[in-house]
Amino acid sequence: MTDDALNRLSGPLADPSREAGYPAEHPPRVGFFTDTSVCIGCKACEVACKEWNLLPEDGLELTGMSYDNTGELGASTWRHVAFVEQRIDPASRARVDLGMPGMGGSAVPGAEESGELRWLMSSDVCKHCTHAACLDVCPTGALFRSEHGTVVVQDEVCNGCGYCVPACPYGVIDVRPSDGGAFKCTLCQDRLGDGLAPACATACPTESIQYGPLEELRQRAQHRVEQLHEQGISEARLYGHEPDDGVGGDGAFFLLLDEPEVYGLPPDPVVTTRDLPRMALCAAGAAVAAAAAVVGCFWGGGR
Repeated sequence: MTDDALNRLSGPLADPSREAGYPAEHPPRVGFFTDTSVCIGCKACEVACKEWNLLPEDGLELTGMSYDNTGELGASTWRHVAFVEQRIDPASRARVDLGMPGMGGSAVPGAEESGELRWLMSSDVCKHCTHAACLDVCPTGALFRSEHGTVVVQDEVCNGCGYCVPACPYGVIDVRPSDGGAFKCTLCQDRLGDGLAPACATACPTESIQYGPLEELRQRAQHRVEQLHEQGISEARLYGHEPDDGVGGDGAFFLLLDEPEVYGLPPDPVVTTRDLPRMALCAAGAAVAAAAAVVGCFWGGGR
């Protein structure tokens, strides 16, 4: 038996759909590559996602965090555009031109002493992890691995237990209070079946959100990082693309212009079910020890 067949909870896994039981001739794994260096914060992806998936409105009030009115991913927000306003020191760090209106220099009082301002924007989404803890802990089978390698929720099967919510290392999936079911991005599973791209990628005007076969996207992303480095943007880096990271690599990964924490992403995500086998062994050992102690007490007391 191969290592991939044995490795069901963590580590590199070449074909999660095959691991889930699909035949070898299943479609190639697909995903998202989000290039935040060209995101303009238009929210077209958020609108397209809500329209196609018939998601309920979840608040139109500004949060006070720049132009962000959704705050985070949730049961009714499957795409979230983050607006990060950042003051940088141009003497020690290259200024990244995001094509946004000028916010530095003399336009901002005191900017000469404290640095310039820039906006970092990123459209966040479910990562469709290679090792998805939400799927591992689901007791009803409502979460399943599709033939495209994505992780999908069947709302008609979900019992609303909420086990998937704390299991997700990214805090993506959530329970909707109005009906008690868990919801998240499905990578537009219904569109994929008809040979269409997901609604968010179709609506993105700058191709910040790119959809396609995952291996092809990884190659494209690496080339883009090299291109930005040649342009002097040394802080450009990929996030979630490594097959040997804590979740076995993400099906939706990102090109970032700063540390993951700046965008609200965990720096080193780990699938939360990774240690279940070891925990089960420890629990079994503890149970055996406890049983032996009880037997010993009765044995000793009977003398």
